[in-house]
Amino acid sequence: MADNKDKKQGGRSFGKGGKGKGKRGPIEEPWEPKTKLGRLVQGGQITSLEEVYKYSLPVKEHQIIDTLLKGKLKEEVMKIMPVQKQTTAGQRTRMKAFVLVGDSDGHIGLGVKSAKEVQGAIKGAIIDAKLNMVPVRRGYWGNNIGNPHTVPIKVTGKCGSVRVRLVPGPRGSGIVAAPASKKVIQLAGIQDVYTSSRGKTRTRGNFLKAAFYALAETYKYLTPNLWKPTAYETTILERY
Repeated sequence: MADNKDKKQGGRSFGKGGKGKGKRGPIEEPWEPKTKLGRLVQGGQITSLEEVYKYSLPVKEHQIIDTLLKGKLKEEVMKIMPVQKQTTAGQRTRMKAFVLVGDSDGHIGLGVKSAKEVQGAIKGAIIDAKLNMVPVRRGYWGNNIGNPHTVPIKVTGKCGSVRVRLVPGPRGSGIVAAPASKKVIQLAGIQDVYTSSRGKTRTRGNFLKAAFYALAETYKYLTPNLWKPTAYETTILERY
């Protein structure tokens, strides 16, 4: 009887443990670049993120970061909070996520996204963090011995009422910071630094943004070792 039933259903069995019981995960579609930068990254002409930053090329596709930093990225969900909007029908509640993405080697990104579901907010925040990835310059405290381990200069970032100041620290001092800003600094690849903060740091979103903006400031200062004349050359987009 079972054989006859299977034949009627086209030879497929939908009983317990049958083929119809299998679970399939999300199917990843192959990446089709929409921008010229994406096509160059996929074609192998651009192999590092520094080439993108050197010519200030805008990153419009998060797959570019995935390709250039494959296997190095770490993601950290820093906060999930409900946000509400007043409508004529009542209140509409959505979930807002703050996510950090970094490789602990001089690249850090912070993403924020609101969505109906927590999973959608986290997924959108990860993509936003990759698109907002910035390089972090590292330097020395004292003599230039070994690898760079701290911020090269004192930098300040601000968001809302929160101010975060990063001060270079000697080797071995570690990251002297609050847990939220410490995670931002760790994912940026800085090992030793002193921090000073003021304002309403309980507002986690502004606190994270202030620390992120402070790290982004490290490449905006022109220190004496960068005073050499700039040799201008054609950009990658003009070359290919």
